[in-house]
Amino acid sequence: MSKITIHDVATGKTITRDMNSAELAQLEADKVAYEAQAKAIADAKAANDAKVLSAKNKLKALGLTEAEVTALVG
Repeated sequence: MSKITIHDVATGKTITRDMNSAELAQLEADKVAYEAQAKAIADAKAANDAKVLSAKNKLKALGLTEAEVTALVG
């Protein structure tokens, strides 16, 4: 079972205990949301990389050298 640690600043006491059912449910929901966000970020990065590659190829098709394309796009 997952543990939760609570630190009471007023008393200075720290309590470590098992998570209750609501906390476990929230932990699982947070994991699902994190994984979905990580996938969305990875998908956006892949889409951006594809657009950059396409732009570079179009510039090369216009007759720019690799050095010129790198200077413009990176």
